[in-house]
Amino acid sequence: VQLVESGGGSVQAGGSLRLSCAASGYTFTFACMGWFRQAPGKERERVAVVITGRGSTYSADSVKGRFTISQDNAKTTVYLQMNSLKPEDTAMYYCAASTSCTNGYPFRPYWGQGTQVTVS
Repeated sequence: VQLVESGGGSVQAGGSLRLSCAASGYTFTFACMGWFRQAPGKERERVAVVITGRGSTYSADSVKGRFTISQDNAKTTVYLQMNSLKPEDTAMYYCAASTSCTNGYPFRPYWGQGTQVTVS
């Protein structure tokens, strides 16, 4: 399984970015896909997750109203639209996918390599 992220970069506060994560190399269906982030010196935290079958989503309180997670129709690509970015959103963003999810948390997920988001 490969998860390949793209779309990170540097942006000024108030700006927008759209992250993409394309999954390949598997024949099963992920139960959920989502995004986590990790800032220097901090633990990795869940940003947003989408449950593949239901289309329901989970988002961190800190990003609600600003970030939107979505999937393509094939359920192999997950997107994170990030608006009204703040300096505290600066982090490495990781894509995650799992065949099992509980309360929006993927169990033993596959991880992407990460894409850096820097907000100044």
